[in-house]
Amino acid sequence: MTDATRDPVADLRRIAFLLERAHEATYRVRAFRSAAAAVQKLDADELSERATAGTLKKLPGIGDVTARCVAESLAGEEPVYLRRLEATAGTSVDEAGAELRSLLLGDCHTHSDWSDGGSPIREMAEAARSIGHQYVVLTDHSPRLTVANGLSADRLRKQLDVVAELNEELAPFRILTGIEVDILDDGSLDQEDELLARLDVVVASIHSKLRDPADKMTKRMLGAIENPHMDVLGHCTGRLVTGRESTGQGKRPESQFDADAVFAACAEHGVAVEINSRPERLDPPKRLLRLAVEAGCHFAIDTDAHAPGQLDWQPYGCARAAQCGVDPAQVINTWSADDLIDWTSRR
Repeated sequence: MTDATRDPVADLRRIAFLLERAHEATYRVRAFRSAAAAVQKLDADELSERATAGTLKKLPGIGDVTARCVAESLAGEEPVYLRRLEATAGTSVDEAGAELRSLLLGDCHTHSDWSDGGSPIREMAEAARSIGHQYVVLTDHSPRLTVANGLSADRLRKQLDVVAELNEELAPFRILTGIEVDILDDGSLDQEDELLARLDVVVASIHSKLRDPADKMTKRMLGAIENPHMDVLGHCTGRLVTGRESTGQGKRPESQFDADAVFAACAEHGVAVEINSRPERLDPPKRLLRLAVEAGCHFAIDTDAHAPGQLDWQPYGCARAAQCGVDPAQVINTWSADDLIDWTSRR
């Protein structure tokens, strides 16, 4: 239902207000307040003419996103950007985040010393059990990532045997078999199909050429999402919001891709979008996380843990999920191990 009396200035200011309350970046808030000021200077006829002609962006202070919000408001529709923010406006993030964390039964993205983690598989499993998990998915790197000691096909087969033995000892706790497989330049996955088919959970991520043009990155991601072995899209933008002291790696900007197309494909093909809880990643950004919610995606709230203590980082991801209106029922690691495996096997 449309509302012919909507005020684009009021809508832009409301967006800025909600962004401020959510502790979003100042530059993002300023963009909406600047757009509101620019729109307010125009009379109604000129504003309508510019919206119809698509020339709003020629005005100082108005960009793609704010122009779209103005056009939607003038059409009597609540701007999509505003609707996403309003969906969580009354949520107590602390309470909702804590409740979501209490529902998590496992972690779908962890590393051991078989690749670039710092601890043995058993130690990671015992730590996961100690914080209340029923299972943990072991997702060491694939062979392409040599800097992370990625697993060759032969090493992965040996790891599967080790996991089977540990599961007999640790029952009823379970280590689910998995991999963080590289998405290669052509969208293929960096491991043998036969092995990927044997695994319980396949997380696929991009670790190379992160500054590729958006069209090339989008094609690469869509190719991977269509692969029936892929279950989770790992840290989709590849950003680092802070440097990594352990490696000396600095901040890294987001990779650029068509998020609408990628998240629509995830929803269509049954691929969960990872909410990566690592403090230096916090990926995807909240604006993209809201977009994935709108697209109807499933999610995995993961730690990407490389050490036992990092397994307790899920509250960071849960808080962001609560802020962005993620439905706990859509979070695959709120499910039992059997239900999770049943879901991934359907692909």
